[in-house]
Amino acid sequence: MNFEYSEEQLSIRKMVRDFSKEVLQPKAAEIDEENRFPTEHIPKLAELGLMGIAYPEEDGGVGADAIAEAIAVEEITYSCAATGSILTAHYLGIDGLYLASNKEQRKKYLVPGCKGEKLFAFCLTEPNGGTDVASMKTKAKLVGDDYIINGSKIFITNGAYADTLVVYAKTDLEKGAKGISAFIVEKGTPGLTYGAGDDKMGIRGARTHEVIFENCRIPKENLVGHEGEGFKIAMSVVDRGRIGIAAMAVGLAQAALDQAIGYSKERVAFNKLISEYQGLQWMMAEMSAELEIGRLYTYYAASLKDKKEYRLSKEAAIAKLFTAEASNRIVHKAVQIHGGYGYMKEYPVERLYRDQRILEIFEGTSQVQKMVIAHQLFK
Repeated sequence: MNFEYSEEQLSIRKMVRDFSKEVLQPKAAEIDEENRFPTEHIPKLAELGLMGIAYPEEDGGVGADAIAEAIAVEEITYSCAATGSILTAHYLGIDGLYLASNKEQRKKYLVPGCKGEKLFAFCLTEPNGGTDVASMKTKAKLVGDDYIINGSKIFITNGAYADTLVVYAKTDLEKGAKGISAFIVEKGTPGLTYGAGDDKMGIRGARTHEVIFENCRIPKENLVGHEGEGFKIAMSVVDRGRIGIAAMAVGLAQAALDQAIGYSKERVAFNKLISEYQGLQWMMAEMSAELEIGRLYTYYAASLKDKKEYRLSKEAAIAKLFTAEASNRIVHKAVQIHGGYGYMKEYPVERLYRDQRILEIFEGTSQVQKMVIAHQLFK
């Protein structure tokens, strides 16, 4: 195994870090406070090639590897976790087309998505079917040359802002998971509406909405793959997407550690800097150790993502489980090191504390990751 960064990866890290600190970081607190989707960030991400960084050039992407994508997500999340979540949600949408779309769909939808000309959303979760995807109620019926979709999805990041939605619905109600199919739905399609935006604890700028389909009619050409292949597509997308969440966790944890180190070098207690106390030094040593272990395993899982045929369920679940829970411990300690100031909104660790919590929930809770890992161990 090679643990050295390539020149391209180092160049991407510097580019994204400079951009994030200059453009994203100054607005992160404002976006959180205003509960506002940062529309202005999307064209800037596109200009840097970040909307399709690890997708092939023929599909409109940059053609970088998946480790470079993880690095980009990490650096963006370091400065603004909401923007990191918007980007990973976009990847979830375009990934289904990358894995299963035909030539015409790639040209019409995937290429603009990878170029950042179109923002994507991934529409899978339902009010009564988050983890239990097979129980989804949204259905699609072929009538003549069109599919008619009825149902609703919840907690959809980018949902009300996306130009293109990749929607999973049942085409055969009797077949459970094998009756699920994937569809492309364009913004503005009659019958497509949105509920009120969610008022979330953290990553508030990554706005989520209910997405509602009422006799939403789309051409049959918008079926991705074949009928009944939707569950397989969605699970592959989620597996791959968990690496993005792991990268978010690494970036957020790095931000928390840096905030703790910076504060400890300024705060004086009992006539000396608190960074000189061994107890706090050991806390930060533990934070650093967990962070670096999580970062390396995330990059390892990302390296497997480049092998398109490789089913990386176990590795992606391990990366997501470890980094999400480690980031919880790291941010908790960062707030503790700040003392009472860590509880105040004027200090970034307060926002990091709220932003972190979702990492153990979306793209499968920590308990779901353990189920996935155990299944791979005992199959």
